[in-house]
Amino acid sequence: MAVAGGLALGACKNVAPDANQPALIVEPSDASRAALQATISGLLDTDVALSGNALTETSFLFIERRVPRSLEGSPAKGRNMEMPYRFTLLTNGTDCVLVDERDGSRHLLPDTKCVVADGDSGQQ
Repeated sequence: MAVAGGLALGACKNVAPDANQPALIVEPSDASRAALQATISGLLDTDVALSGNALTETSFLFIERRVPRSLEGSPAKGRNMEMPYRFTLLTNGTDCVLVDERDGSRHLLPDTKCVVADGDSGQQ
């Protein structure tokens, strides 16, 4: 976790919101997957499991919250009404930027190549 947190902090950069458009990751690599994993894990302060094709087909990424557990370890009864975490991938034509929709913070994804998403894959 210390390595992931360090990567996430190192990836922070002031990214201007102007001219950013919804994006998709293209040619995902081990390095780009690691950058995405480290950034999200750092933002959520927990390890997350991501699909190898995360953000390659849509510019949105939803992370479900962990299901509350009883003292015995089984899922707690009742409904979990909390909304999932939502992230959006944007590009300014050069950089790939992950936006945490909870607070609008922007995080540069190093070693990641992305392109502008088609109209049906981007923001609504």
